[in-house]
Formats: sequence, C-alpha cells, structure tokens
Amino acid sequence: MKLVTAIIKPFKLEDVRDALNAVGIHGMTVTEVKGYGRQKGHTEIYRGAEYAVHFLPKVRLDIAVDSDRVESAIEAVTQAARTGQIGDGKIFVTPIDRAMRIRTGETDSDAL
Repeated sequence: MKLVTAIIKPFKLEDVRDALNAVGIHGMTVTEVKGYGRQKGHTEIYRGAEYAVHFLPKVRLDIAVDSDRVESAIEAVTQAARTGQIGDGKIFVTPIDRAMRIRTGETDSDAL
C-alpha cells in the first residue's frame, strides 16, 4: 500500500477527482493548504495598495492505494492537474505500513 500525496491548484480539484474516479480510485482526503516553491508568491494590489503574497493557496490530496494502482493514480492526477504553468504542484509517494477501517476492523488493502 502507498500514500499518494498531491499538492495542486484549487480550481483543479474537481478535474482530479473525476480523473481518479474514472480509473477506479474513489477515496481521498482533501485539505486546503498554503505554500510556495519556485513560484515564490506574487504581488497583488488591494484598494490601491500593493502587497506581496508569499504563500499561495493550494489543495493537498492524500490518496491511499494498493501498490499496483500507484502509477494509474499518479497518471490521473498528473493529466487532470496540469495547466502547463508554474505552480501546477507536486506528487509524493510514501509507503503505508498498516491501515485499518475503524468501523469494521478491516485491515490493510481491505480497509482501503
């Protein structure tokens, strides 16, 4: 089992959800986050005053999948989240040692 963590632009969330559903991945956790990378923020003008925005709004997706479905999950997220512009995001894959569904007690792949 693996945990696929994707940081994407907020307006791409529905596209990514639809792409994951299309490849048979139905569960995820979504968190609104802020951050920056090479993009390093930008400046905005609000009520005539210019100010710097150092942390940009992003969405973090945590998707637990069986090891054999990792590549299809990565491909779905990549295709749906890509705009070709700076700040499209990142994907990280980490191992999951154990998973358990609280309600039923199912473990590992059965819990996903």
